[in-house]
Amino acid sequence: MQARMNNPAMLLPDAFKSFQALVKAVHSVDIPAEVLELVHLRSSQINGCSFCAHHSSKQLKELGTSDDKLWAVAAWREAPFFDDGERAALELAEATTRLADKGDAVDDELWKRITEHYDEEQIAALTLMIGLSNLFNRVNAVTRQPAGETF
Repeated sequence: MQARMNNPAMLLPDAFKSFQALVKAVHSVDIPAEVLELVHLRSSQINGCSFCAHHSSKQLKELGTSDDKLWAVAAWREAPFFDDGERAALELAEATTRLADKGDAVDDELWKRITEHYDEEQIAALTLMIGLSNLFNRVNAVTRQPAGETF
């Protein structure tokens, strides 16, 4: 697959700087980087963004994520490799990515599970990471940025 155009974020330097600042802010929070990458990967899988799914998988490998865990992200509910906090984060990623699938995308039961594992600042980081993932997915999928490419 060949990209339809150069990555829009690279064409607009101020946009790229803004993206970098948001990513830096998210990663400045005391939350495991693996959790942030897991939600990025899951959102990317749902949205069919091969660029982001590949990039996130590489990041997870660099963080020491096991192959078993990495291969099971798409089926995390049935896989034994995730702790309860990761499961709550992955469920939040799915609900936030699929906002239109139900009336109350993040219902009170899911919110309760999230707050059992993460404090308000960590939830802010998770929510922003999922939102950024969806933004990146849409930009990359529309312009057909190929997996394996770098910025």
